[in-house]
Amino acid sequence: MNLTAVPTFLPDPPVALAPLAGISDLPFRQLVASFGAGWVVSEMVASQDMVQAKPSVRDRAELGFDQSATAVQLAGRDAYWMAEAARMVADNGAAVIDINMGCPAKKVTGGLSGSALLRTPDHALSLIEAVVNAVDIPVTLKTRLGWDDDSLNAPDVARRAQDAGIALVTIHGRTRCQFYKGSADWAAIRRVRDAVTIPVIANGDITDSAAAQAALDQSGADGVMVGRGAQGRPWVLAQICSELYGTAAPEMPEGHAFSDMVSKHYEAMLMFYGSELGLRVARKHLGWYMDVANTPRDLRGAVLTLNNPAKVLSLLPDALIQPAQVAA
Repeated sequence: MNLTAVPTFLPDPPVALAPLAGISDLPFRQLVASFGAGWVVSEMVASQDMVQAKPSVRDRAELGFDQSATAVQLAGRDAYWMAEAARMVADNGAAVIDINMGCPAKKVTGGLSGSALLRTPDHALSLIEAVVNAVDIPVTLKTRLGWDDDSLNAPDVARRAQDAGIALVTIHGRTRCQFYKGSADWAAIRRVRDAVTIPVIANGDITDSAAAQAALDQSGADGVMVGRGAQGRPWVLAQICSELYGTAAPEMPEGHAFSDMVSKHYEAMLMFYGSELGLRVARKHLGWYMDVANTPRDLRGAVLTLNNPAKVLSLLPDALIQPAQVAA
C-alpha cells in the first residue's frame, strides 16, 4: 500500500460518538445518527474473535456496514489477526477502521490490548502498520494520554502512528490508570496536537456545547468525541454540531415525542438482540432516559424490573411524560 496516498480523515462536522462497550450498539448508533452527528464508532470488536466468527462477537458486531459516517473499532494484540479483521470489515463495506488503544478495562489490558499497548509502543506500531497496510480505507487511532502520570507518551505514539499512515487520532484526556476518575485534562491533549499534522479529536467529559468548546480551546483539537454525555441524550451530538458548527438544530424530543423516541429505541433493541437479551440490555438505556425525565422512584423500579417487554412499553409514557406535559 502506498502510504502517501492515505488522506487525512476529518468528518464534517467533526463531532463523533465514542465507542462504548455494551452501549454504542447498532440501535443506539442509528438513533444518534438520526439526529445528526459527524460520525459514530462501533463498539470495540475483538479482531481474532471476529475473524474466527465466535457467535457472541459476530452477533454483537452487526457493524452497520451500510450505514454512512460509521467507523468500525478493532482491538487486539496480534498483528496477523488485526490485519485479517481489517480486511474483513473493509471487504464488507466499512468506511473507516479505528484501532483501540484506549480501553482501560482490566479484561482488555490483561490481554495486552487496549490501553495496555501504550506500555509497548513498538508492538503497538506493528499492529498499526499491519492494519494500515491491509486496507485502502482510512485508519484512525483512539488512545489515552499514557498508561500513568509517569508515562505520558501519547505525543510520541501519535507521531509514530502518523508516520505509519494513521489518518486521525482521538485522545481521551486521562491516563489508563485514571480510568474515568477525576476530570479529563483537555490541555494535555495540546501536546499531541503539537506533535502531529493529522487531525486530533479531544475526548473525555464532553457533555454539551460549552464543554465541547472548552475542550477545543484548551486542546487545540480539530473536533470532539462524545461518550457518556450521550447516555439518555442521543440528540446531544447534533446539538453540539448545531451550536459549534452551524448545522441544522435538532428537534429536541419532549413529552410524547420523547416517550415515542424511547419506545422505538426499546423496540429496536428487542429486535436486534432478541426479546430476552434485549430486555436486559435495554435497561441501562431506560435508566438514563428516566434520569432525564426525573421519573418517580416506584415507576422507575417497575420499568427496570419487569420481564415482559409489552408491559415495559405500556409503562413508558407514564414514566417519561411529566403531568404538566400530558396536560399540554
